[in-house]
Amino acid sequence: MTSAADANAAVPNRRAAALTLAALGVVFGDIGTSPLYTVKECFSEFTGLKPTPDNVIGILSLITWALILVVTIKYVVVVMRADNRGEGGVLALMALVSRQAGIPERRRRVYLMLGIAGAALFYGDCLLTPAISVLSAVEGLQVAAPSLHSAVLPISLAVLCALFAVQRFGTAGVGRWFGPITLVWFVALFVLGARQIVEVPGVLVALSPHYAIGFALTHGVVTFLALGAVTLAVTGAEALYADMGHFGRAPIRRAWLWLVLPSLLVNYYGQGALLLDEPAAVDNPFFRLAPEWALYPMVALATAATVIASQATISGAFSMAQQAALLGLSPRVHIQHTSASEFGQIYVPAINWLQLAGVVALALAFKSSTNLAAAYGIAVTGTMLVTALLVLAMAVRGWRWHWGWIIPVFAAFLIVDGTLFAANMLKFLDGGWVPLALAVVIFTAMWTWQQGRHAVAARELEGALPIETLLGSIGPGRVHRPQGTAVYLTAFSGNAPNSLLHNLKHNEVLHEHVVLLTIAVPDEPYVAPDQRARIIHLGKGVHRVVLNYGFMEQPDVPRDLARLGDKGIPVDPMRTSYFVGRNSFVGAVQHPLLPRWQQKLFLALARFAASAGDFFGLPTNRVVELGSRIEI
Repeated sequence: MTSAADANAAVPNRRAAALTLAALGVVFGDIGTSPLYTVKECFSEFTGLKPTPDNVIGILSLITWALILVVTIKYVVVVMRADNRGEGGVLALMALVSRQAGIPERRRRVYLMLGIAGAALFYGDCLLTPAISVLSAVEGLQVAAPSLHSAVLPISLAVLCALFAVQRFGTAGVGRWFGPITLVWFVALFVLGARQIVEVPGVLVALSPHYAIGFALTHGVVTFLALGAVTLAVTGAEALYADMGHFGRAPIRRAWLWLVLPSLLVNYYGQGALLLDEPAAVDNPFFRLAPEWALYPMVALATAATVIASQATISGAFSMAQQAALLGLSPRVHIQHTSASEFGQIYVPAINWLQLAGVVALALAFKSSTNLAAAYGIAVTGTMLVTALLVLAMAVRGWRWHWGWIIPVFAAFLIVDGTLFAANMLKFLDGGWVPLALAVVIFTAMWTWQQGRHAVAARELEGALPIETLLGSIGPGRVHRPQGTAVYLTAFSGNAPNSLLHNLKHNEVLHEHVVLLTIAVPDEPYVAPDQRARIIHLGKGVHRVVLNYGFMEQPDVPRDLARLGDKGIPVDPMRTSYFVGRNSFVGAVQHPLLPRWQQKLFLALARFAASAGDFFGLPTNRVVELGSRIEI
């Protein structure tokens, strides 16, 4: 008979199991599909390595210790300690480090630039992962039926187009299947590898780092080329950290240590055992592990797994775009919520279609996973390097680690990450320039937008009028005061917004209740409900309100204003109007605040920015836009 204590203990155990299963489907899709192409690329024409016994053992040892050092020790043990109120990812890490006490402003700018660089590199990864993953899965058809070679690219493009086309419907419906499918995938990886290891158990000697070191000493420069391919085994490591806020540290660590890492190692060793026994299988060692009757089911399962991995990067790009917009690093984007109950289920049309165009262009340009592998890796290792630098700053500033720990730990991390990045830079001319070029473009755009916002703020402050001065000049009977509430959005809580000044100047109207609303985004992912609003009553029916939103939250201004009725701010949805400044920007001829090229880029980006009304969830039939012209 089950006791009440046993029943109570079973509840958290079931929840932990559910979170671990869910984490499998979201967090480990990218790194879990790496066996599809990693070993094959280690023996590609780029490295020039032949699948001799010594080379196979050496490569397996390098893969093993890359997974242990980079993923397990660096990310699972150290980096995941750097959580920003439970959230991870490069922008959350940048915000966490930046808000540490005693950091000079110049140093904060360095951290900001590192965060933007990491985000820019992440976007490159978001384009490459769907392309290389789906292509590598569908290429399994060539093993089953070589005559289908010409169909691989069209089928891959069809899968990718269908994947991006369904994004607007949200992933809440199919998301519940991600975990079970990925669980089946990892079990299949383990079984396929174990079958082959039983045939050639001698392959297990590669577990010793002695063989990785021996390979490096023997091959010299070729080792550098091989590391560029070995990097493919750790792609997706950043997702363990970036998705920490959705599942927590414990489920991710549990899934990695108890299922994902063993399954990956067993499959890699199975592929190595196959190459020791049959070197000709190097053309596609993953699918040649499967018995003939299981080839088509494995292609289907691999395609499903790669679609799940691609979905994780697509959703990650949506979240990154939302975070960047809230942090003021990119123009506001139009965001649609695809689930009424699941937080974070969002769809960003502009990002979705830009991603699709980029992914299709990459697939058409490179045509195979082998060609794409040359471009893959630079973005991943670049992001890893940025993360290591920011976590180093956190260890010094936030954790207050002793230098006796900091020097050996982070010297090892930076040496490994720097070596992998340099190794991948050797692929620059073979396609590696693509993610770097994309990252440079995105970095330039984000930095320009951030600088442009500062320039606009400086111009607005030049002619700003303190709200107290304005209220003092308004006497009884001088302006018409209709009933209802007017909400004026302003970036400066202490000054009268331009839209209010325009309304007074042209219409001589000041509503019975006026809310001067400022949206603030602190360096935190979430804001507690009791800290959401700060209110100051200025008199004459005018109220200053600051609404705080974390960079992981979606602002909902009408909802949060409606909760302020008991604090003296009546907000009746049918009698509330929202006044939003619709500024037009032009380059200043005299005393410009930005270089000419940045002026032009900022003006171009501003044309694509979504309206404040859409971004902050304002009711479209209650919004009034009043424009002004600002020279930057």
